[in-house]
Amino acid sequence: MNQLDVFGFRAMWSPYLFCILLGITVLYIFFYRRMSSKPDRLTGKEMACFLSAMLFLYAAEGSPIDLLGHIMFSAHMVQMAVLYLVVPPLLIAGIPAWAWEKMIFRPAIKPFFTFFSTPLIALLLFNGIFSLYHVPLIFDTVKTDTLYHTVMTWLIFVLAFFMWWPLVHKVARLPQLSGLMKLGYIMADGILLTPACALIMFSGTPLYATYTDPSAWAEAMKLCVPADVLGQVPLTGPEMFNTLPLLEDQQLGAVMMKIIQEIVYGAFLAIVFFQWVKKEREKDGHEEPPYIQQTIP
Repeated sequence: MNQLDVFGFRAMWSPYLFCILLGITVLYIFFYRRMSSKPDRLTGKEMACFLSAMLFLYAAEGSPIDLLGHIMFSAHMVQMAVLYLVVPPLLIAGIPAWAWEKMIFRPAIKPFFTFFSTPLIALLLFNGIFSLYHVPLIFDTVKTDTLYHTVMTWLIFVLAFFMWWPLVHKVARLPQLSGLMKLGYIMADGILLTPACALIMFSGTPLYATYTDPSAWAEAMKLCVPADVLGQVPLTGPEMFNTLPLLEDQQLGAVMMKIIQEIVYGAFLAIVFFQWVKKEREKDGHEEPPYIQQTIP
């Protein structure tokens, strides 16, 4: 970590992003306090989820993990896992259903939202674009161009949001999956992400020029290090900061993605399963018992 200090405070801690997220958090807390005495108030659980989403978002995009993600492929995959598998469900759960209704049920938004949040479409789009992004030619192109990188990051994040929506949302006026369908949805999601991770994990050679070619890597570093700072640092390649062999780093990245995915999906499987069992028991408990005629002595 000390070696990364040569890139400066802005590259290490992204103060502009910190200020933006802090401002959003302050506004959220302001509305939380303002709504605390109203029937449709924000709950403590929602606030905890939203604050956690902001914390994980900053960790993925503003902390040294972002800088490391341009040096080590394993750090990049950890960043992707947090950004797309942890932040979206927390963000959805952190905003109350009535607020989502006000945003979604608008003539220009609802058709678009309904289409992209359809479970099958959401699953295929997120996993398809995520896998396509990690094709070496596309990956190296995106990682060396600021515009492409920004567009792709936001695109996958939005698709991740829609992928998580059917599992997490509480908007009563929108379709909701049953407990059994949610279990199948999570398992299908895990299966669809496996091929991309497997191809990276079992590749016999390093795949990405942005982690192997010094010139491509130097271009990639421009995405996270200010130009005035980058010009003062003598760079020879990512091996200056990464002692892990390139192939092992690449394989570790795929393994880390699968581990984090399994942890997150496993947690949601448990939550969905126990919620489903609880609802079934409540349903059985509310069934009218058969009429038994009582004899009054």
